[in-house]
Amino acid sequence: MTDPQPNGELTLRTLAMPRDVNVNGDIFGGWVLSQMDIAAGLTAGARAGGRVTTVAVDAMKFIRPVGVGDVLCIYCQVVRVGRSSMAIEIEAWALRDRQGLREKVTEAVFTFVAIDEQGRPRPVDGPAAG
Repeated sequence: MTDPQPNGELTLRTLAMPRDVNVNGDIFGGWVLSQMDIAAGLTAGARAGGRVTTVAVDAMKFIRPVGVGDVLCIYCQVVRVGRSSMAIEIEAWALRDRQGLREKVTEAVFTFVAIDEQGRPRPVDGPAAG
């Protein structure tokens, strides 16, 4: 059985390497989380028109393990924009053994806040979502 198509825009693709494994031989969940944060930060920064910071990770769900040699593909979409914050839905999909079967492996919602040069919240003033 195959998963439906990913939601959002392909934002990041990276190869899972042997140095990224946990004690079970699967890719460490913290590595997957960091790749998701990088991709979501790119999306949030573009939407905010500048610097952003991660303030929350909600509804993190690890669905399937990622293996060495899988290509991790991160898809992001802005789902909510407030005065200075925004929520980014993220799906991580694995392209197994660099080709072939594609499976959703992780999903989450990250919240970012737009910040100024001093690190203080500022209004989101980038291009419109969608």
